[in-house]
Amino acid sequence: MIKNSSAIVLKRFPYSETSLIARCFVKDLGKTSFIVHGAHRKKSPMGAYFQPVNCLNLVFYFKENRELQTISKASFDCSWRNIPKDLKKISYAMAMIELTDKCLTDNDSHNNLYNELFRSLKEVENSNNQLNLIYWHYQYSLLTFLGFKPDLNQSELDFVPLPNPYEGPNSKEIFNYFEKAELEIKENLKITAKDRRVVSNYLNTCLGIHFEGVKNLKSLKILREILSI
Repeated sequence: MIKNSSAIVLKRFPYSETSLIARCFVKDLGKTSFIVHGAHRKKSPMGAYFQPVNCLNLVFYFKENRELQTISKASFDCSWRNIPKDLKKISYAMAMIELTDKCLTDNDSHNNLYNELFRSLKEVENSNNQLNLIYWHYQYSLLTFLGFKPDLNQSELDFVPLPNPYEGPNSKEIFNYFEKAELEIKENLKITAKDRRVVSNYLNTCLGIHFEGVKNLKSLKILREILSI
């Protein structure tokens, strides 16, 4: 069966001398793996398409019981101009991509989460400030859309103590914006270092309870090194 869908590239692996395997978040199918024949050939554009964070339109052959689907055609759904030029932007974008890859199961469609990831990447592309807010908002949305919406009044979850999400001077207001699905926070709201620790610690704790392997995202380690410079 031939299918056509938009997709966001999550990861790629070499496969033979001329091909690669690409893992993508496909809007209509969820996380799906593809074999991309000839991607490493010099005259093939396929290698450039299948880079993590790229947003594509795909035409592919789909068989339900096959682990690797076969790409027929690929083109850019949109292109990022600013993200590849800014190490901070690409680190936040890759953190969202890596988090999504670790939290999704194969072939489980989540249209709302796909739309939220695409919107968040566009925000990273177009924003110069408060990139951490965009990332936190995406973390909160991912938990919500995958069925684990945070209950900010709970003190523990699955017998694991939860940090107080309201401990920061402005953290309660930040979470109120997330509850309303708003990305833009009032310019006069000062986000303190304590707010950053509280919001980040709370969201990462919730994610760590529900999903394995999200505590050590490589992209976040790189981002912490950048911010400490």
